[in-house]
Amino acid sequence: MVSDTKKYITNVELLKHNKPEDLWISIQGKVYNVTDWAKIHPGGDVPLLNLAGQDVTDAFIAYHPGTAWKYLDKLFTGYYLQDFKVTEVSKDYRKLYTEFSKLGLFEKKAHVAANSLTTVALMLMVVVYGVVKCESVWAHFGSAALLGLLWILAAYMGHDSGHYNVMVNRSFNKMAQFLCGNCITGISIAWWKWTHNAHHISCNSLDYDPDLQHIPMFAVSSRLFDSITSVFYSRKLDFDRFARFMISYQHFTFYPVMCVGRVNLFIQTFLLLFSKRRVPDRALNILGIMVFWTWFPLLVSYLPNWPERFMFVLVSFCVTALQHVQFCLNHFAADTYVGAPHGNDWFEKQTAGTIDILCSPWMDWLFGGLQFQLEHHLFPRMPRTQLRKISPVVIDLCKKHNLPYRSLTWWEANVWTIRTLRTAAFQARDLANSPKNLLWEAVNTHG
Repeated sequence: MVSDTKKYITNVELLKHNKPEDLWISIQGKVYNVTDWAKIHPGGDVPLLNLAGQDVTDAFIAYHPGTAWKYLDKLFTGYYLQDFKVTEVSKDYRKLYTEFSKLGLFEKKAHVAANSLTTVALMLMVVVYGVVKCESVWAHFGSAALLGLLWILAAYMGHDSGHYNVMVNRSFNKMAQFLCGNCITGISIAWWKWTHNAHHISCNSLDYDPDLQHIPMFAVSSRLFDSITSVFYSRKLDFDRFARFMISYQHFTFYPVMCVGRVNLFIQTFLLLFSKRRVPDRALNILGIMVFWTWFPLLVSYLPNWPERFMFVLVSFCVTALQHVQFCLNHFAADTYVGAPHGNDWFEKQTAGTIDILCSPWMDWLFGGLQFQLEHHLFPRMPRTQLRKISPVVIDLCKKHNLPYRSLTWWEANVWTIRTLRTAAFQARDLANSPKNLLWEAVNTHG
């Protein structure tokens, strides 16, 4: 009889290695030291830090192609997880992933990249012609609306290329990222990767997911009134008097703020690129942003007067707000929690924190596949053209394990979101949440 010579550690012992200078994870029961790897990890260090000291098998499978497994051997510590167990949900999820892989669904990208780049290029030419060659104010406003739509489509292209290779190789894929992100939309792909990867891993965690940390403008849960610390931003989310005032009326200000939400994205891009934080391809990101801030102001300058210039920018931002609203609809009214994500309930957290948007197939181009939000979160490397096909299978899996699968119409999703904001707004008005303020009490006497 051959004795087991493997070395084992427990979950409790693994959890002790959860610091940047001592970072271990487990994948399928094998323990890996990713302390140094985190510094050069293509997805950034945040996903690894958020799941540090845990088994991360489901997340690893979701975000990595089969070629990534070969890199693990050199990181193996020699230890195995002693009390390693796989839940029934995870078993079914991994089985489903394997079936999709065998069907080649992760490789069937159709011609989305070519069609998107061609469409964006043609739209940009029409916008330039409308501004430079046309004198009609309506032509200018139409060009502004078209520019807003162009930004939406370019953002989807940047999103796709950030999750998987949409081009023939990684070099062309990176080129597509910088072109669609930095150069055309003015939003850094480095900033997007930094925040978006954290969002996926810690979906709807109030202190880990940056996509829910909008104090002082918005709060989707009263738990944010405790001025919790953002692990992502490493700072306190202060619920002060100003935040309380703004959040108390957030169900009214939501859509107006979305109309100028792009300004915040520009600001966040500059804050990251000129921060002390390590930013991959910082120079290239800055160069791309410079391209945007050259062509966009130059285009606006061709308009005949300042009122038209102001309205051009406003109209383009308002159209793009459709996309900002959609991102909020996918998560604001879903379940939230406080604390770090856990590798052993990763699937369950994705189902709890997402909301799908119902739409006809002919409208898929406008939603960029993100109307299938849960499907995208479960299979982020899945090309958008395949998400509608796998949706019925995901629904069946959720039913089997009694997990939520929420799919709402655009109108219903808006109603749910405003209701969530309204509930938190009324809770913010409760004087018990902050020191008494006579002016506040006088203004809100009648609700």
